[in-house]
Order: sequence, then structure tokens, then C-alpha cells
Amino acid sequence: MKKIFLSCMLLLAGIAYNHTIAANVDTVETFSPSMNKKIKAVMVTPDSYKTKKQFPVMYLLHGHGGNYASWIKSVPALKDIADNNQMIIVCPDGNVSSWYFDSPLLPEWKYETYVSSELVSWVDSKYKTIKSKEGRGITGLSMGGHGALYLAIKHQDVFGVAGSMSGGVDFRPFPKNWAIAEKLGSYEAYPKNWNDHTVINLVSYIKPDLKLLIDCGTEDFFYAVNEALHSVLLANKIQHDYITRPGKHNWDYWRESIYYQALFMNRYFTSK
Repeated sequence: MKKIFLSCMLLLAGIAYNHTIAANVDTVETFSPSMNKKIKAVMVTPDSYKTKKQFPVMYLLHGHGGNYASWIKSVPALKDIADNNQMIIVCPDGNVSSWYFDSPLLPEWKYETYVSSELVSWVDSKYKTIKSKEGRGITGLSMGGHGALYLAIKHQDVFGVAGSMSGGVDFRPFPKNWAIAEKLGSYEAYPKNWNDHTVINLVSYIKPDLKLLIDCGTEDFFYAVNEALHSVLLANKIQHDYITRPGKHNWDYWRESIYYQALFMNRYFTSK
């Protein structure tokens, strides 16, 4: 376990960058049987997609208020990342405030089921993917950082590696924010729902083979809960990488963070 302080992109040393953008970006329409609706996603396939049989997949989740297009609009370099790491990147729509769980109160709200099962099955049926957890990773920012860790811990048979950028890894200190109470009930009335659906309380379920990278800026309003998660992981002797560096809760931070996440996942994929 290690805590890494980085002010520049040293993790990328030794990687040769191809400055010709050849990756392909598509917007696709998927279907969620559990929610009985169509849901869009952005698919980024690397330049060599037509020449190889199988590729690993990085699922990349947006934050609160975002949508399936948020990542590619804000970080066009996802095309370079797909090429340089030879991976498929999937950016699903998680609604503006899903938090990527199945609501215990709203039967029509099943974003955990959608991303971890329905979307994965759809992608594996339509694209040349490695159809096992050794070829699947998931990460995201803010709400999506929470979602990525939550889904990876809950579905360790699906995802082998997971990350979080500025993740809301414990949302209980924010009981009035981001429409969470609409899906879980108020914190005062339904504390068990909140405890059961927040990442920091799932640490005991993490198995040794799930690889984790957690990243949060020191000026971020989620910094304290990320520090708390790091401490809990250390106390439970759970292997993970943890990055902190100066930065706020914004795209300036995430445009850099995504490179670390992709490199971490690429190293996992190529080790299998």
C-alpha cells in the first residue's frame, strides 16, 4: 500500500505517445430491460480495433449533472488514451443523479443492474472484448468515482480493476445534496439505506485480487472522505494505490487523472 504525491505526470514516463488520433468515437443506444428504457453511451475504440481479436474495456462514469457525452466533450484526449493503451472505453449515461446503485425505494431505478450486468453484456455481444474480469475495469469522477468503486466491490466477478477520481466515497456527510435522498430516503429516516450504499462501508467485502486506484485533490470537498477511505483500507490491510496532489473538484484535475487511471488499468490488463 502506498500514498503517492504527484504534481506532474510522472506515472506516464516511458510510454511512447502516438500523436495521430486514429481512435473511433461512436454514440450508441443500448437498452435496459430492468428499467425498460433506451440509454445512450459513447464508445471509443482504438486505432487497431479491426486488426485484433479482443480488447480490454475501461468503463468510464460521469459525475452528478453529467451524461454519456461529458467525458468525450471535456477530454477529447480519450481518443489518444484508447490508442496508447489499446483498450475500448465505454462512457455510459448514468442519469444526472443515479449514483449508480439500485434504489431500495424506487423499483424503476436500477443503474447498478444496468451498468454491471446489462451494459456489460451488451458491450460484450457487440464488440471484440475480453469477456472476463481480467479484461474489465471501471472508473469515474465524483458521483462516478463512487459508482465505479461501488460497482466493482459489489461485482468482483465482473470487474478486476477499479478507480475513483474525486469520488464521493462516503456521501453520508452530505445528506441534503445531489438528490441522493430521492433514491435512498432521508438520512434521518433511512440510515440503513445510506450505510448500505456508501463505498466506505463496503471495504470488508473487498477481495485481494481487486486492484484499486483512488485519486483526489487536496482542495476537493471530497478530500476528507477519500482520506478516511484510505485510512480504512490501510487499517484492513487492503492493497490499493492512493494519489493526492494539489487540485480542486474540476475538469483541470480530471483531465490529468484519467491518464493515471488508464495506465493503472493497462498495467493490470497486460499482466493477465
